[in-house]
Amino acid sequence: MQDDLKKALEVLKNGGTILYPTDTIWGIGCDATHPKAIDKVYKIKFRTTQKSLIILTDSLNMIEKYVDDVPDIAKELVESYKDPLTIIYSNARKLPKSLIPSDGSIAIRIPKDEFCIKLIGMLGKPIVSTSANLSGDPSPISFSKISSKIKEAVDYICTTNQLRVNTIKPSTILKVTHDGQIQILRN
Repeated sequence: MQDDLKKALEVLKNGGTILYPTDTIWGIGCDATHPKAIDKVYKIKFRTTQKSLIILTDSLNMIEKYVDDVPDIAKELVESYKDPLTIIYSNARKLPKSLIPSDGSIAIRIPKDEFCIKLIGMLGKPIVSTSANLSGDPSPISFSKISSKIKEAVDYICTTNQLRVNTIKPSTILKVTHDGQIQILRN
C-alpha cells in the first residue's frame, strides 16, 4: 500500500487525476484545491459543472479549514455515524469556484477507509471524490466494473483493493444549516 500511496500522492501534487478505492465505491479523484485537475475530473465523467462534486477530508479539523462554520450537530453526526456520511455545509471557502455550487455549499465526507485517510493526510488537503463512471451510468461496486474509458482517462490507477467488492451502499447525504436544521437528501 505504501508504494501505491506514494505514486498517487505524486500524481495529486502535480495536478493529476487518480482512480482510487473509497469506503463506498471506486472514485475518480484529484486535489480539491487544484482548479485544472477539477476541470479534468468533469471532462473524464462527461459531467456538467452544474452537478457538484463531493470532497473527502481526513478529519473534522480539515473540514473546518474549508467551511466557515461547522455546526455542533454536524460534528456530532460525523463522530457518531457508523455508515458512510456526506454532509453538505454552507459557506465553503478556500476551494476553487468550479467546486462550489452557486449556493456556496460544499459536500464533505470523512471516509472510513485506511487508504483514503492516509492519502488525504499525506496530501494535507481534501481530495475530490466522484463515482468512477461516466455521468448517467451505474456506479461500479468493484474495480472490474469500471469502464475502460475511465481507466484510460485518469493519470494514475491505484492498485490497492482492486479485488475488493464493495457491499456498502453509497453514503447518506445530509444538508446541515447554520441553525442546526438537518435535511436528508439521500438515505
